[in-house]
Amino acid sequence: MAVRSAFEMGGVDVAPGTRQTVQLPLGVLSNHTPMTLPVQVVHGRRAGPVLFVSAAVHGDEIIGVEIVRRLLRQPALKQLRGTLIAVPIVNAFGFINHSRYLPDRRDLNRCFPGSGDGSFAGRLAHLFLSEVVARADLGIDLHSAAIHRTNLPQIRVSPSKPETMDLALAFGAPVVITSKLREGSLREAAKEKGVDVLLYEAGEGLRFDEMAIRTGVAGILRIMHGLGMVARRAIAPARVTSILSAKSSWLRAPEGGILRAYKGIGAMAEKGEVVGVISDPFGETDIEIEAGEPGLVIGRTNLPIVNQGDALFHIARVRKPDTAEARIGALAEQLGEAAIFDEDEII
Repeated sequence: MAVRSAFEMGGVDVAPGTRQTVQLPLGVLSNHTPMTLPVQVVHGRRAGPVLFVSAAVHGDEIIGVEIVRRLLRQPALKQLRGTLIAVPIVNAFGFINHSRYLPDRRDLNRCFPGSGDGSFAGRLAHLFLSEVVARADLGIDLHSAAIHRTNLPQIRVSPSKPETMDLALAFGAPVVITSKLREGSLREAAKEKGVDVLLYEAGEGLRFDEMAIRTGVAGILRIMHGLGMVARRAIAPARVTSILSAKSSWLRAPEGGILRAYKGIGAMAEKGEVVGVISDPFGETDIEIEAGEPGLVIGRTNLPIVNQGDALFHIARVRKPDTAEARIGALAEQLGEAAIFDEDEII
């Protein structure tokens, strides 16, 4: 068998069968402290695809950081085929400051493909795209809802290849949503490079959610098995298929006040069903919030104090709505039984 070549990144050669953390130079802060983009490369002994997994593109979306940490501890990586590029914290500035944004208030996920001599956000986007994304065959980008909101675990995908949709379904998230690419986003820039990216959304900003973390770790391992990178024993296939959706919309507050929500994430809402009520502080008026169309609640606000126009419930149109809640329950039950999640991991 031919000896596999080392994987070079940032001037560092990672030998087959080893892993190494590489510090990609990013710039210098105002106090002359050098900043880097830390990347861990796990280079398997045997040939295979290159997969990147990234988190904290938005600095306050920390759930992906924990998913990457647990992924890197999986015993299955000892027999890895191919190469895993793990970037747990893309936006270190936002992560340190508990903020979605970079110091110049730019949203990194609207700055791709960036430029090597542009704004700081553009430089970071350019570095990540050229050094990580362009080296991969597929990417998984981990996100959560913003602060004070929560998302049902879901995969968002705009597949350019049929096999990418197959992998999205293999992930085993409760919902798979086909969504358009946004201008300036990582997914759009990656697609220009010929790299499909699955976007995982789950949980709330600045919070950990155990089931959302487990769904993420298990899903990545299933993707890696689908790519031939790890053995099937690493994680069992999902017992039920994900719920498919091609359209979603937000219900917004018609008036400010105090919200009493009647529906949580993962619940079905029928057309015309009251999903919440907004009251004034004196309790003299109640405004009912009705679902405009039937669907699954895939996101909602956690704040009871709302202003007019605030996004309250994110509802996705789904196929086979009568089975949606049962399928979500089955997936959660399977994760609760999975052997790869021992009690030491529970947060």
